[in-house]
Amino acid sequence: EKLRVSEPPNAYDFGQIINALNANKDKAACADLLTTTDPKTLPVLLSNKLEGEILLIFIQSLEHYIAGKDPGLAYQHLFYLSKAKRFKVVLALLSKNEKEEVQHLFDLLTESQSDQYSLEDLESLKKVYEL
Repeated sequence: EKLRVSEPPNAYDFGQIINALNANKDKAACADLLTTTDPKTLPVLLSNKLEGEILLIFIQSLEHYIAGKDPGLAYQHLFYLSKAKRFKVVLALLSKNEKEEVQHLFDLLTESQSDQYSLEDLESLKKVYEL
C-alpha cells in the first residue's frame, strides 16, 4: 500500500512519516514528502532526529526522483539539510559507499543547470558535505 504524503504540520509527525518511509525504504514516497516540504523547514522538522539512514534515504530520493526534474529543489534540500542538528556527526559516520552516493547526487546537480544555484554555490556546498 502506498503511503500518502502531505506536508507534515510538526516535527513529531515528520519524524513518524520519515520512520515509516525509511522502514519501507520507500524512496518514491520520500521524494513526494521532500517535494511537498519547504526546504527551509527541514532543520526544524528534523529537530535532533537526523540519522545516517535518514540522510541516505533523502539523498537517494533526491538523486533518483527530484534532481532530474527539479535540480533547484534538490539543491535547496541539500543546503538546508546541512543546517540540521547532528548533520556533522551523521556525515562523519557515513561509509565510503554512502559518501560516493552523496558525490553522485552532486555530480548530477553539476550537470543540470538551475537558476537557483551557481557552480560556485555547488562547490561550496560540496565542501560542507566534505566532498
